[in-house]
Amino acid sequence: MKLAIVTAYPPSKVTLAEYGYHLVKHFRLQNEVSEIVLITDKTNEEKDLNFEEEGCKITVKECWSFNSYTNLFSINKTISETEPDAVLFNLQFLKFGDKKIPAALGLLLPFICKLKGIPTISLLHNILEQVDLNSAGITKNIFLQKAYGLIGATLTKFVLASDVLAVTISKYVDILEKKYKARNVALVPHGAFETPPEPDYRLPEGPKQIMAFGKFGTYKKVEILIEAVEIIRNRSNMDLEIVIAGTDSPNTPGYLAGIKKRYQHIPQIRFTGYVAEEDVPVIFAESAVAVFPYTSTTGSSGVLHQAGSYGKAVALPDLGDLSILVKEEGYKGEFFKPDSAESLANAIENILKDDFYRIQLGTNNYKAACSLPMSEIAKMYVNYFKAIQLAKSEGFSLKLPKRVAELEN
Repeated sequence: MKLAIVTAYPPSKVTLAEYGYHLVKHFRLQNEVSEIVLITDKTNEEKDLNFEEEGCKITVKECWSFNSYTNLFSINKTISETEPDAVLFNLQFLKFGDKKIPAALGLLLPFICKLKGIPTISLLHNILEQVDLNSAGITKNIFLQKAYGLIGATLTKFVLASDVLAVTISKYVDILEKKYKARNVALVPHGAFETPPEPDYRLPEGPKQIMAFGKFGTYKKVEILIEAVEIIRNRSNMDLEIVIAGTDSPNTPGYLAGIKKRYQHIPQIRFTGYVAEEDVPVIFAESAVAVFPYTSTTGSSGVLHQAGSYGKAVALPDLGDLSILVKEEGYKGEFFKPDSAESLANAIENILKDDFYRIQLGTNNYKAACSLPMSEIAKMYVNYFKAIQLAKSEGFSLKLPKRVAELEN
């Protein structure tokens, strides 16, 4: 199978680039995949294809850019020219831009592939029905939120034109089946990016590092983390360092620069900036606890799966998709109220004051991550592609078991 994967890809800073990297890394090792056509966004630096293991041929086609109005046409042209046997889209609603028209046009691509007769799977990391448009930094206007809801429903129908629409959380399957009467929605877990050897869980000498990782400024706010650590410092003698690993969200440029200035009086706070793929293990290994300072959620959390892979204890808000994910995939952590620095301080302190408890959480999360490695996720997609191709050869559309009906019965 010659497989086209449409995704942002490192060193791109566009959302889901890291997930795209791991999709390519593991699809290239599947026996059924003879070539990967990587249809990706343009970057000044070369794409990161330095894998340790040899795999299938990878052909890179840089043909689109974030917020470009021509992405629909350039990607469609590339698909026609490369003639893949199947296409996998790595999507979320703001994948192709944070401007309305480029974002919407890009989501028409699965429908176009369907018209071409190419077996198509779209992995949709979030659905608009579960996104808090205010907290996500999209719009605070109530009327615009309703308009976005209508537009989002229309775009969801175009993405549902895929032979299979994969989502990472069971609740998404329920919503899509009920609202859109869909019969092609599959639950495919997020998967753990890496499954390194089990860590020894010991921490390096020096201050205990309290780390947050991601793109910040919309629904990921680091103010609560800084204030929570200050609360702990004021009531204990713990030696703590705050590590903010990552960059601004595309929707909030300058956010972290403002945070640096606002909290310049706070000691032992470090901003790493963009973290290259090879540096991710070090950032996690050195941290005592990974914190999720989220005010809302927009899908499954890659950072949670990474934290699990490196055996980290986590402090996270008990809300939305994160809460569902923890229950479904077996992760454990200390929960806190998303709007309370005091609550977060208590959660962090509960982990740090008991080394046995911290290690227990880390061990559990490592085992949860290892149970769903990306290699298994890639196999699931290959099996869905086989089913699609079989259905097409027999002249019928693939219909998946109806999860909603199963739940109701």
